[in-house]
Amino acid sequence: MSEVVFDWDRGARIGIGEAVLCAGKSEAQVAGILRDARDRRAPLLLTRLDPALAERLDGLEYDAVSRTGWINPAPDRATGAICIVTAGTSDAPVAREAERTLAFNGHAAEMVFDVGVAGLHRLTARLDAIARHRVVIVVAGMDAALASVVGGQVPGVVIGVPTSQGYGAARGGETALAAMLASCAAGVTVTNIDNGFGAACAALRHLRGWSDG
Repeated sequence: MSEVVFDWDRGARIGIGEAVLCAGKSEAQVAGILRDARDRRAPLLLTRLDPALAERLDGLEYDAVSRTGWINPAPDRATGAICIVTAGTSDAPVAREAERTLAFNGHAAEMVFDVGVAGLHRLTARLDAIARHRVVIVVAGMDAALASVVGGQVPGVVIGVPTSQGYGAARGGETALAAMLASCAAGVTVTNIDNGFGAACAALRHLRGWSDG
């Protein structure tokens, strides 16, 4: 297809498989992308894929919550290194996007839902289990205070993902983004708003760097 130039060697080069953002693409473009990947028997992750369109695509393993689909994912090769933590249930779609991106690349993640700081006891009850992971992805909207609290309590890499969830002053995730960027917890890394895919890729880069070192 003239509109698409694939990076089929990305997985071998950086350890992250080829992914396609479907938002803004036509049905014909997405179908053509999928057909080319099948012809090559190549792994391919589709993100931000509309559920109605996904129903019209054959042979795709699709998850409606995360709006991700894939073909030929990597075999499971690692578990227990990554934990994904959400402040609230409304943050689940972004967390699931991160989880599915990791799974596509062969890494299972432990999920911890709904432990926001408005009920701090929910988090403290799970902190020991969360702290055992090499990477913790924290997904939070509203004031996004969870990233700072987790960042001050666990020894591993902490990746904050601000979400667009929240009332008026949350400004579509801008407040959460600013709060995470201004975190007083040293070394918290922050992605763009709602970018579960990016957080997963950052985690994969860390794990590859650690294993190669």
